[in-house]
Amino acid sequence: MTSDQVKTGFQRAPHRSLLMATGVPRQDFKKPFIAVCNAYTDIIPGHCHLNQVGEWVKECIREAGGVPFEFNTIGICDGIAMGHTGMKYSLPSRELIADGVESMVRGHCFDAMICLPNCDKITPGMILGALRCNTPTLFASGGPMRAGRLDGKAIDLISVFEGVAQFNNGKIDEKQLEAIESSACPGCGSCSGMFTANSMNCLCEAIGLALPGNGTILADDPARRELWKRAAQRVVEMALAGGPRPRELITLEAVDNAFALDMAMGGSSNTVLHTLAIAREAGLDYDLDRINAISQRCPNVCKVAPSCAYHMEDVDAAGGIPAILKRIADIPDLLDTTCPTVSGLTIGEIIAAAEIKDAEVIRTLDNAYSKDGGLTILRGNLAEQGAVVKKAGVAASMLTFEGRAICFDSQEEACEGILDGKVKAGHVVVIRYEGPRGGPGMQEMLAPTSYIMGAGLGESVALITDGRFSGGTRGACIGHISPEAAEGGLIGLLRDGDPIRIDIPGRRLEALLDEAEIARRRAAAPAWKPRDLGGWLRRYALSVGNASSGASLL
Repeated sequence: MTSDQVKTGFQRAPHRSLLMATGVPRQDFKKPFIAVCNAYTDIIPGHCHLNQVGEWVKECIREAGGVPFEFNTIGICDGIAMGHTGMKYSLPSRELIADGVESMVRGHCFDAMICLPNCDKITPGMILGALRCNTPTLFASGGPMRAGRLDGKAIDLISVFEGVAQFNNGKIDEKQLEAIESSACPGCGSCSGMFTANSMNCLCEAIGLALPGNGTILADDPARRELWKRAAQRVVEMALAGGPRPRELITLEAVDNAFALDMAMGGSSNTVLHTLAIAREAGLDYDLDRINAISQRCPNVCKVAPSCAYHMEDVDAAGGIPAILKRIADIPDLLDTTCPTVSGLTIGEIIAAAEIKDAEVIRTLDNAYSKDGGLTILRGNLAEQGAVVKKAGVAASMLTFEGRAICFDSQEEACEGILDGKVKAGHVVVIRYEGPRGGPGMQEMLAPTSYIMGAGLGESVALITDGRFSGGTRGACIGHISPEAAEGGLIGLLRDGDPIRIDIPGRRLEALLDEAEIARRRAAAPAWKPRDLGGWLRRYALSVGNASSGASLL
């Protein structure tokens, strides 16, 4: 066992002494040492219950014959960090989490690891760290939140963001806004729609890192407690067997499976960013065109808030992620059903046992929302290295759109401009210098997109940015534009009034400017001056790649 490096032989007497000081009895030195990587923190709703989960998982590991050692990672709540400088730290925190996991696992020679994440950057950060160590690892998330209820309707966090704009425009009063904010988030768990947290936890099932149910069983459902128990038992088995290991599971075929699921369920656009980084860490050559090829073959059979009224609890009741995969499994050459998973079964065996319980939530192939996937990669002179749009959240009338640019050099400027009424029907809102390097940190754009929706402009205004969007974003919102403005991308040369054409079915994003005009502007453009916020973001900005590579550190 790997842990023999810290507990076996006379040279390790000091190590055993230190371990006994933590409460490990001598008879436990022959058992596998299991890391419990816990993202517990009081301030994130998706994580505030994970201290109790950690205790339960450790108890189950002991019963299964392992010795658990819990450590914690940091975590940033994107909803709370949204709309101020704190959001600049959200994506960079993924790298800190990966570094922390690598440091703890390598430093202490664990035989296996169970990860307890739930939200946004935490899940991919843990995956990156697990890939570096290649220790047998299983993911068991904290589970999604129940949808809120107000006046008999399901609501969620996005309802609150859009309520801000509705209040600002006089469509609701202060009492109504207070009722929305008091009802939208009823308890612990990752936010209840198909936002980034839930998208990534669902993808963990398809890529083979988690047991069935990981992405959809609610945080407060008794079935989630049983899932954590099974995960704890299984990770001890993996430690004794020496695998499977992350690099055995995360192959080109497994990543293809994950993106097929993403297309079928209309997941967050952030999954592109994170999964590209995961593939890169696994040593896989995976590019945006491969994602588009999957999108062209995979129909969008499931929509979840913010793209429709369904929430994660509805997906779970309909059969969960195995049921979605079962729906698309008969499409030729789409899924590789031979891929192994941490369960000990292949993904095909999991699919075979699945049951589709609701054909409204998980539509049939001939009744799909669209014949292609819920995410689309765009290219053109505004996105030479690619851009991403969550097609599943775009109204049919906005799939092709031509409008005039209104430019903002930060998210804060854009929010102020939208709330002040500067954005009108026919505009393409341009938010630039918010990429991984320019931001720095590539902050999410949930506030401006929600303000556009709340102002009733969702089918007459588009938004493009070199930043990124929350999984809660809906509308004609195109992010991850590469190269970003800070790299000299054309988005940084746009001026108010420039005509912009968006063609999502044609996978194009173009500024309707001739090459001579672009060359004149480029020659006259001043050198980019980085924002210096001090601290570690300065180092991050100097070493981060653009979105087309997953915003990985170079």
